[in-house]
Amino acid sequence: MITVIGTGTGAPPGPEELAGAELVVGGRRHLDAVRLPVGAERIVLGPLAPALETIAEYDAKDRAVVVLASGDPGFFGIVRALAERFGPARLEVRPGVSSVATAFARLGLTWDDAVVVSAHGRDLRTAVHVCRAYPKAAVLTGPGAGPAELGAALARSGRTLVVASALGDPEGERVVRISAAEAAEREWGTAVSVVLSLDESRVLSPVRTLAGPAVRPAGWALAEDGFAHRDSMITKFEVRALALARLGPRPGDLVWDVGSGSGSVAVECARLGAAVDAVERAADGVERIRANALAHGVYVDAVHGRAPQALAGLDEPDAVFVGGGGAELADIVGVCARRARRTVVVALAALDRVPAARAALLDAGYDVDGVLLQSSRLAPLPGDVTRLAATNPVFLLWGVRAPVSSEGVAQ
Repeated sequence: MITVIGTGTGAPPGPEELAGAELVVGGRRHLDAVRLPVGAERIVLGPLAPALETIAEYDAKDRAVVVLASGDPGFFGIVRALAERFGPARLEVRPGVSSVATAFARLGLTWDDAVVVSAHGRDLRTAVHVCRAYPKAAVLTGPGAGPAELGAALARSGRTLVVASALGDPEGERVVRISAAEAAEREWGTAVSVVLSLDESRVLSPVRTLAGPAVRPAGWALAEDGFAHRDSMITKFEVRALALARLGPRPGDLVWDVGSGSGSVAVECARLGAAVDAVERAADGVERIRANALAHGVYVDAVHGRAPQALAGLDEPDAVFVGGGGAELADIVGVCARRARRTVVVALAALDRVPAARAALLDAGYDVDGVLLQSSRLAPLPGDVTRLAATNPVFLLWGVRAPVSSEGVAQ
């Protein structure tokens, strides 16, 4: 049997919890905090593979193994690797209090509505986009993905960071509330337990029934009258439905909505969990985007500027929707295609601009497809009868980046 004991945010396990252990595995600080049984072998965790091999040797002989881990080892912890290798039936897990729960407790905040994301050994950009999209997030950090790096990436977002270090250590514990920009300028050392990202205006949510972030919508393609817009200058819901299906926005993604207008596509992407930059050249349009985001309870970063120049300072997107551009459309699509990681979707009312936009996607190496959308909606007539009212046709063009082989790519 392999006993996994959560520690780190409370008192270390006593001698009785380690009694009979012949092998004790854990981080150096966890091992230094306990008294090992006489004769027990000790392994300081570094690379996981050698430790798993030694655990396997002991387990094969039915010799008692204890693994010490931080907080709740079943929460982004070592339980996953142990269960995959030895099977859940071989584990006895004794969870401690997770660093996430402890950090929120120190602030007096609930965390049933928080999003938790790990940047430990993973791409930091996913954590950054989650922090931008959600008002309350907890980030489990690691080398190269700590408070300074997270702060630098969120410096323009207005987020407050709470950096919790050495949680549970009566002498070393620190909980620092700081702006993202200020966090980027400091050295934080190696004792960071967790970083919380907060939108101070939205940290208190209504009473919840389901844990996690606010439940995302079951559908999309909201009616046009759900948005403030000017002179019917809004992407119609039929076009939005297909555009969203091709964009595939999800938590951890960054989406650009270029030529955003009312921000209807941007808001719908945010409702589906993505972080969004909405680029709009008209100042009153920027205000409408912000108002529409607020009305739908999501955050959209409205960027005032003319594309493609305004795109230069933005982070690399996963997906891009181009809904405006005029004579510069081909250049805008070309810039977006070079920088998007996954897909670019373009809506065009003028058919004579389709070839240039398509060529820009093809030149960037995308697989390209498109469709002409022409719908008719039910409309009332006198006498309690109904007719079909045609909407203006729109050509929707999309390019999907060819998949890259995962061989040699770090997971």
